[in-house]
Amino acid sequence: MFDYTFQWRQAIRALPQMLDGALVTMQIAVLSMAIGVTIAVFLAVARNSSSRWLRAPATAWVEVARNTPALFQIYMAHFGLGSFGIYLSPYIALLAGIAFNNAGYLCETFRGALRAIPATQIRAGRSLGMGPAKAFRLIVMPQMFRISFLPTMNQAVWAILMTSLGVTVGMNSDLTGVTQDLNARTFRTFEFFAMAAVIYYLIAKAVMLGARLIAWRMFRY
Repeated sequence: MFDYTFQWRQAIRALPQMLDGALVTMQIAVLSMAIGVTIAVFLAVARNSSSRWLRAPATAWVEVARNTPALFQIYMAHFGLGSFGIYLSPYIALLAGIAFNNAGYLCETFRGALRAIPATQIRAGRSLGMGPAKAFRLIVMPQMFRISFLPTMNQAVWAILMTSLGVTVGMNSDLTGVTQDLNARTFRTFEFFAMAAVIYYLIAKAVMLGARLIAWRMFRY
């Protein structure tokens, strides 16, 4: 017989702690996206390069990032590197694992965007006296980010949700870690994890709503 007694007051009293954890979650997600986007730009250029020496390592990164579990990547950062004497804190290991994953997925997003930009754009920049690097930075990259903006925001939501994996390597300051600690002290599993799920949902919806508003304002032409 179903005789569970809900105690929502405990979860509501713990809400400030959970919101502090949500701020850590957002911090990790934002940093992992910044690192991932930076690396992904270089990987996308390398993947589109005619040089095999550039394509091979970039392809290997993408293949590993996209075809292995994100949890495996975080475990390798936290536990695997320890075999080589490199010890990362749970925070850094989680950040590194998510950034690695982001870079792999965003590389393919950016590579598709690059292929959608006519090669004549570069030639037009060169005819104005720009070097290849300057033409790429001023002409190609803005268009690449415009084309890939919404898919990049989808990856940002995925990065937010991936932070929940940090609890498996001892991360206890993000939203899932805080929720797990509260659950261990009170055994009110449903209440605390339901509250955490609502917070994750609201964060994800806010990110996508903000992205759509930005896209509507900036990319209407």
